Amino acid sequence: MPKGGFVYIVTNLTHSTLYTGVTSDLVSRIIQHREKHLPNSFTAKYKCYKLVYYQAFGHIESAIEEEKRIKGGSRVKKIELVESMNPDWEDLYDDIKDW
Repeated sequence: MPKGGFVYIVTNLTHSTLYTGVTSDLVSRIIQHREKHLPNSFTAKYKCYKLVYYQAFGHIESAIEEEKRIKGGSRVKKIELVESMNPDWEDLYDDIKDW
């Protein structure tokens, strides 16, 4: 059975920095960002802990392809993507934390 995945975008409190990632376990990955499991990582350095976008995929390979597409796009395109799902830039962690 293929394992699914997620592509996600986290940001800091002022929304000045965006980070796009991919994972097979979204809840655990966001917890890792929030708890700075990798203290020298990009997200720890720029305090990107606020989940503002995510999309589920049936196969991790599809999620990886989408992550590459998003990362290859402009900041404007990333903002448009976030706002298509989350126009108020709310932290979506509360929506997923009990999965």
